[in-house]
Amino acid sequence: MPTRRTARYLMGIASILALLATTPGPTATAQQLTAQRPTAPPAATPLADTWQPPLSTRGRYIVDAKGDRFRLKSANWDGAQGSWTGSGAKDDPANHHSGQNSYGIPLGLDRVPLATLLADFHRLGINSIRLPFSNEMIHTSASVPDRAVAANLQLRGKTPLQVFDAVVSALTGDGFAVILNNHTNTSRWCCGIDGNERWNSGQSTQAWTDDWVFMARRYADDPRVVGADLYNEVRRDVFDDPNWGLGDEHDWYAAAQRAADRILTEGDPDLLIVIEGINWTGLPVDGLPHGRPTLAPARTLSHTLVDTHKLVYSAHFYGYTGPRHSGATGIGETHDPRYQDLSREDLFRVLSDQAFFVAEDTGKHYTAPVWISEFGIGSGETGTASRAWFANITDYFADHDADFAYWPLVGWEGGSDWSLLRYDAAGRRYGILDQADWRATAWQRLMTAPGRSGPVAPVTSWRMLDTDHGDRVQSRIERARGDWDPGAYKATCPDGLRLIGLGRTTGRGLCTDATADDLRAPGTAHTVVTDARYVPAGGDWASGYTKFQCPTDTFLIGYSRRDARVSAALCAPARAPLGTTGRTVWFDRSDNRPADAAGGDFAHGDYKGQCAAGEYAAGIAFTTRVGSSGSPDALLCRGLT
Repeated sequence: MPTRRTARYLMGIASILALLATTPGPTATAQQLTAQRPTAPPAATPLADTWQPPLSTRGRYIVDAKGDRFRLKSANWDGAQGSWTGSGAKDDPANHHSGQNSYGIPLGLDRVPLATLLADFHRLGINSIRLPFSNEMIHTSASVPDRAVAANLQLRGKTPLQVFDAVVSALTGDGFAVILNNHTNTSRWCCGIDGNERWNSGQSTQAWTDDWVFMARRYADDPRVVGADLYNEVRRDVFDDPNWGLGDEHDWYAAAQRAADRILTEGDPDLLIVIEGINWTGLPVDGLPHGRPTLAPARTLSHTLVDTHKLVYSAHFYGYTGPRHSGATGIGETHDPRYQDLSREDLFRVLSDQAFFVAEDTGKHYTAPVWISEFGIGSGETGTASRAWFANITDYFADHDADFAYWPLVGWEGGSDWSLLRYDAAGRRYGILDQADWRATAWQRLMTAPGRSGPVAPVTSWRMLDTDHGDRVQSRIERARGDWDPGAYKATCPDGLRLIGLGRTTGRGLCTDATADDLRAPGTAHTVVTDARYVPAGGDWASGYTKFQCPTDTFLIGYSRRDARVSAALCAPARAPLGTTGRTVWFDRSDNRPADAAGGDFAHGDYKGQCAAGEYAAGIAFTTRVGSSGSPDALLCRGLT
């Protein structure tokens, strides 16, 4: 845990708790509040003592600083992303979602003291909060009206961002993990054709990433702010679809990669990076292509961050939507089934196909934790299919030990009945903690089902590199050193990983730490190889081909290309002597990979060459003879020892 963050964090906890203890309450009397809130037995261990930040990943699991599994049992405390529906006066509650004017801050602060809200959150059993915000909230300079914080008078006169600060501090001071979620650009309620469809709707990608760096830095001294959920429900606008990998202005894959790397290198290196799949493409009209790609594109094009152990993928599931159903009724409704129309078996298959394969398929370039960061249903729901869907999906989460976040956490009594907790104007609580709430049975099963806990052993990392549309330099060391092959598309493995595979024509590669920890010697030395000078006499391992071979006791960590032609190989010195016995792995006419295909298909549709797990790549061979493109044809693979 970074010392700077921890010191400032601990200094603030005492003052935060003291402030909460003296916060004026709403108009309800203490007797009323006590009567309607049964006293829960004290927790065996305070939440803050059950886990140690920062969080990282090991395979499909999120772990804390001790290496213990930290399962995200979360809920969404919404409001700061905005509640206005987009028509009518903003000060009229009737023009806000479910009649609830959030004033651009987390809901409920007008009705309940923060300390009471946090106590109720603990009663739910959750350990983490997804906290949505809008870009507009960041830049709003006007103070919230006093009525917006009527139950928390210490927040009067503050801007929405300052109120957000206070909420973050209160949550983390009480032991909750907080994941920041950029939910909207504007303060308009999400999620249709509302001007918030993409991260760059109404703003540039540069402005969006600048805001993320700002937010990461703002909370960098609070170690329990553990994650950055980059953008909510990326979807089609009136004219265009988002995509995953086309390299244009609508490329969500590339935008997420850019934001993630900036957050980790310029903002806060301790944050988890949460990347949600694409929520909707196409026109919801029978006979036209449309649907929810969710995380399916990650099978063939996954993210590799500058920190191998910070990536979490995310998806949303609601019963009224479907794999190819927008969730609309009337205009925009199609004859595709909704999730709640699927049988239990079909629902489970779809959940796996659309999202959970990322966690279930171990040892792949896309393997990562999957967080279902939104799902939910109303307490007033009477439909048999809807209720069955909620029981089924919570069963799936329980049986698959899934990370999840319910939507929403807080609401008004008389407003949305989807909230886990609802409060009336006097601060009285209703919701899932009441015996009459039909959702309670499924919720309790989900919260109490057994799951993986305790230490999680480190697992082999597999990460893909792509140079489809530009550089993919994922080594902090190499980024700091500068451009090692100007004018070429360059790719380097994250620090701690070595290059072990290449695609022939796509410019994609595979990195790993299989059977060995970080091989690289301390320091920043490297060798850029652009000719055959390091091929020893009598050591021609690819006769008639140009060979870029690493010097003795160095290994491949990167490569570059100009069009399809290999431009250079990047080699790093090893911390200990490496093996010199090797073999040539040809992949100019077919795949040549280990039988177990470890790492998965890192260059879909391409011939691929890959060294074995106990080997390192020491060279690349190619030819520029007539009719050849100069793309990789062979790897020199040598034993690690």
